[in-house]
Amino acid sequence: MRRVSKISAACAITAALALTATACGESSTESTGSDGEKKLKIGMAYDVGGRGDNSFNDSAARGLDKAEAEFDAETKELTAKTGETPADRETRLASLAEGGFNPVIGVGFAYKDAIDKVAAKFPDTTFGLVDSVSEAKNVNSIVFTEEQGSYLAGVAAALKSKDGKVGFIGGVDLPLIKKFAAGFEQGVLETNPKASVQIQYLTTGSDLSGFGSPDKGKAAAKGMLDKGIDVIYAAAGGSGAGAIEAVAAQPGAWAIGVDSDQAKDPALAKYADSILTSVVKNVDTGVYNLAKSVHDGKPLTGVTAYSLAKDGVSLTTTGDHLKDIQAKIDEAKKKIVDGTIKVKTTT
Repeated sequence: MRRVSKISAACAITAALALTATACGESSTESTGSDGEKKLKIGMAYDVGGRGDNSFNDSAARGLDKAEAEFDAETKELTAKTGETPADRETRLASLAEGGFNPVIGVGFAYKDAIDKVAAKFPDTTFGLVDSVSEAKNVNSIVFTEEQGSYLAGVAAALKSKDGKVGFIGGVDLPLIKKFAAGFEQGVLETNPKASVQIQYLTTGSDLSGFGSPDKGKAAAKGMLDKGIDVIYAAAGGSGAGAIEAVAAQPGAWAIGVDSDQAKDPALAKYADSILTSVVKNVDTGVYNLAKSVHDGKPLTGVTAYSLAKDGVSLTTTGDHLKDIQAKIDEAKKKIVDGTIKVKTTT
């Protein structure tokens, strides 16, 4: 997800983290070596919520951490704030490039316009853009087939729901999040044509707060549960933690996480038994691969698509909740990979 990766925010904890990030606008950490040699310098510009959102941003952070450890790299991390302007994002990216960081990675589609502008000013720097596509020659656009992973989540939801009533909560009604909704709905209905899928977005248009409002996620999920929905998939960044909390309070209901394996997230540990699975988008792989390419002197550029066939997206099996339906999920995966099933990207 966005900006689909830390689902994000176990309510109070995540809210506190988000408030910290938004209060100062940016947070940064740096690590440097003392051996005198020129080091790989990786600059990371997170979306709202930053490191610690338990979802999208955290997935990117794992890739950064791996590259930092493997290449003894110097890193700097900056975080977007709620309600900032496009100029703020440009300034953040430019400050990293001016500091000699290469690659500079923007986590989330919201960085698209900023990267287009800043990349042109720093042609010798390689930029990474997660979840959107830039035409600039020095940008590696890191994209995923979210709809394919979401289709498999739909299969699981249809098979686990008692009455065929399932729900989808999207952070914001953007094309990217609608890909999650489309794949999920298709997976549900092709598995159980008698099922119903309620789709709800927390915010619309340019209001991106739907990705960092656990209270909104919790309220939306509770409304669905009150209607008899017993499986809820939230692709809503930090807001998803609120949805998971609500589901966990309803005996017999299941939550489906996104971007990271949320059942393994320490902040969500007390809800783990209610998390059926998570649709993992391996943002960490994209971040690491870009950093490695720059380290090796062969920087990736153009579009790099991480699909189901390439394990760019997948379903987690933590808790063994899918054991009784794994064969059917595997069958659906095979059909997607071989082209028998064409997954939609719009509802």
